[in-house]
Amino acid sequence: MGGKKKLTLKQMEKMQVKKDERREGKSSGGPAEKKPAGIIPLDPRSEKVIGEIKKMKVLTPYSVASRFNLRLSVAKDLLKELEQRGIVEYVSGSESLKIYKPLD
Repeated sequence: MGGKKKLTLKQMEKMQVKKDERREGKSSGGPAEKKPAGIIPLDPRSEKVIGEIKKMKVLTPYSVASRFNLRLSVAKDLLKELEQRGIVEYVSGSESLKIYKPLD
């Protein structure tokens, strides 16, 4: 009645080839090697970090996280600290998204 249907010879052959490749450690054209995002926060007092941030027109946690290869939570904390120090200004946003701009 129901149940799994029998595979064709071609399908069985493909499955066997994939299984052999996995055993040998080869990957079949998968995505490029992904680097984990950094957990260590950047130094907000660093001139290099401040210079990079001042070059950006609009600052969101996502844009900062992608620019400096940080996690989103670390980028949010970085922006809050920079706002307290007077380097960036809160423009708009909601609870989930905050938009900042660099002060000149």
